[in-house]
Amino acid sequence: MALFIGSDIYRLPVFAPPHPLAIPRAALAEDLCRAMGWLPDVQYRTSPMADIGDLTAFHEPDYIAALIEAEATQTLPPDARALYRIGADSNPIHPAVFRRPATSAGGVMLAARLTAQGGIVHAPGGGNHHGQKARASGFCFVNDIALGISTWLAQGLTRIAYLDLDAHHGDGVETAFADDPRVLTISLHEAGRWPRTGTQHHPAQSIYNFPVPAAFNDSEFAYLFDRAILPLIIAHEPQAIMLLPGADALADDPMARLALSNNCLLDAAGALKKLAPRLVVLGGGGYNPYSLARAWACIWATLNDIPIPATLPQQAADTLAGVAYFRAAGRTPPAHWLTSLRDSPNPGPVRPEILSMEIF
Repeated sequence: MALFIGSDIYRLPVFAPPHPLAIPRAALAEDLCRAMGWLPDVQYRTSPMADIGDLTAFHEPDYIAALIEAEATQTLPPDARALYRIGADSNPIHPAVFRRPATSAGGVMLAARLTAQGGIVHAPGGGNHHGQKARASGFCFVNDIALGISTWLAQGLTRIAYLDLDAHHGDGVETAFADDPRVLTISLHEAGRWPRTGTQHHPAQSIYNFPVPAAFNDSEFAYLFDRAILPLIIAHEPQAIMLLPGADALADDPMARLALSNNCLLDAAGALKKLAPRLVVLGGGGYNPYSLARAWACIWATLNDIPIPATLPQQAADTLAGVAYFRAAGRTPPAHWLTSLRDSPNPGPVRPEILSMEIF
């Protein structure tokens, strides 16, 4: 039985338009799962808030202290802002600037503990893959992924695979484990997109990056996943896998130029759950609430072997119809955003840029 970790803290409207995170995300995915009848209470766990001792297992104590101060005072001195980038670079100080990332960290660490003896956990509130030891980055204040993987390592696991399918390179996680051969990190992301890292492989450090071109389609995803990504994971013989699916590589996302249907994310989750006794699936990026919630609800169904209906039942359709989305597409959403969960497949040619990528 797969478990789902959530929290009401994700319902707090802490970001304001035009910030990309000023949309419903993890909580909407949870609501959609409940509206589908897929999330009984027996499978739900409430995320705890990580304490200072938990967080400083990866982050510098002075940085965590600055986050706590920023929440308490809703400001930071200019020198602290400049050093820690809290309140800078689209990382705004907000009323839950410490509690919210501490809760996502607590949720991912709980997921690692719940799978200590095996199992599957979905924690869509987690997935802050840009967070650095002493710096906020890319909307990420705490690197909950690094903390979750570290929890597995502390349990004695020696072979962990991390797969990042977010449209943005998972730079924070790669940096965190660059010198740890126990952790295989793989990132598939849009070439040239912020943070503009992840341009090459580092096999000696178990780091593999696949920067893909704009308009990356389902056929190209299948080509790389089947010929490169799955073989790398299988060769690592993982005892545990952590997947960051994201939702910003999907065709309807406003923050990237990739063109995947959500079928690719479901295929990845379905394949990975067969490869290790422990699987934790997080959330990650995604800035269209309709496509994000539909994709993550489908992932939850996939993890539980639940058939996905072609048409949404009325309660689920009503859940999506009530979404507030400040971008132009939110005023007149396409019909399939409100009536179905699966996207239509988006096949296409496998272009030379993909065919020429180094396959292991």
